[in-house]
Amino acid sequence: MARKLLLEHINVPGINTYDVYRSKGGYASVEKALKTLSPEDVVEEVKKSGLRGRGGAGFPTGMKWSFLAKPEGVARYLVCNADESEPGTFKDRYLMTYIPHLLIEGMIVASYALGAKVSYIYVRGEMMPQIRILEKAIAEAKNAGFLGKNILGTGYDLELYVQPGGGAYICGEETALLESLEGKRGNPRIKPPFPAIAGLYGCPTVVNNVESIAAVVPIINDGGDEYAKIGIGRSTGTKLISAGGNVKKPGVYEIDLGLPAEEFLYSDEYCGGIANGKRLKAVVAGGSSVPILPANLFLKTISNEARLMSYESLSDGGFATGTMMGSGGFIAFDEDQCIVRNTWNFTRFYSHESCGQCSPCREGTGWMEKVLHRLENGHGKMSDMDLLVDVSKKIEGNTICPLGDAAAWPVASAIRHFRDEFEWHVTNAATAVTRNYGIAHYADPLVIAEKAG
Repeated sequence: MARKLLLEHINVPGINTYDVYRSKGGYASVEKALKTLSPEDVVEEVKKSGLRGRGGAGFPTGMKWSFLAKPEGVARYLVCNADESEPGTFKDRYLMTYIPHLLIEGMIVASYALGAKVSYIYVRGEMMPQIRILEKAIAEAKNAGFLGKNILGTGYDLELYVQPGGGAYICGEETALLESLEGKRGNPRIKPPFPAIAGLYGCPTVVNNVESIAAVVPIINDGGDEYAKIGIGRSTGTKLISAGGNVKKPGVYEIDLGLPAEEFLYSDEYCGGIANGKRLKAVVAGGSSVPILPANLFLKTISNEARLMSYESLSDGGFATGTMMGSGGFIAFDEDQCIVRNTWNFTRFYSHESCGQCSPCREGTGWMEKVLHRLENGHGKMSDMDLLVDVSKKIEGNTICPLGDAAAWPVASAIRHFRDEFEWHVTNAATAVTRNYGIAHYADPLVIAEKAG
């Protein structure tokens, strides 16, 4: 059984309260960091751990912290990105709901490491229950002396605030989040300057995901070297996966990185297999923005090796035959699901959530949504598939922020792996309106390799 670093006590009654959380060893990392480690020591431990950002990008967290500018007399900020908006992803909401003090503890340690005296947790506006839970936890922590002036008599001061977000997917992009936090429209900023130089209110700022900050707690408690022993290669530690779709046991699971994908999907410890005795058709492994894979390419790499739940293994083969870990939003599709309808649904989301700042994204997402709508509703043309691929290429890499890429990748990958199904929607337009294509075996890895050229 995998070791649980974040979810070990998740089912303990009352773990959302300070007293119970403290009785289970809570806030020990704050005592250790503030009393025995310098801020530089904390950063070094996080570097040793190999922790990579758990929000989707996978950038080394300790390295990101080390980039923070430290001009004399200028405030520094830590901002927690709790604007979890990626379709298929709900792990951060789970943490905030059931074990909020873990995030508060991580925020204190990370703020100390970065020299921040004021920090913020930016929560998606629709998550009002989680906002109230966090505010209560912050009040409890402050009452116990872990926030405010002279924490634990060490001379370190920290105020922590929860800020409701704008309810927009785009505010999950760190610079759009900072704009929103400053009270402006959540439009991404042109970089450089990067937030580490000029972030919140023009001051040096680090923005980290909820899970990334929570992971700092076991890293400090156990040491960066111990954390790095878990996982495989550069994918160290544990990872929270939001499992949904057509699985028997949807939910949030903590896995050791490097777990075989087949074991995660089919073992009783995790997803328990495909529901209702159906066969697996496709998987979105890391949230709606990552390339979709047919069943065989999710379970095996193009070189016929077992696919692992790690950053490197999931991306093996590039976008031709691989995908990304992303935010860990795992969605399984059974044989009855329609890839065209699913792709249209994702595209509707990205068209709606585009901030409109960049023309390729503003116009291109709308065009893709319209073309997919007609394909799904019996009015498609054989040329639509090439048109969609062309539009996706025009969007990808041509926008200020990654939302354009997030909209383009699912469309391009769906057509790459399931082109037969798209074409069937054109040649069998009347039938496609009333029933789904089903499962096909044309996505043999060797065939995919030949198509990828």
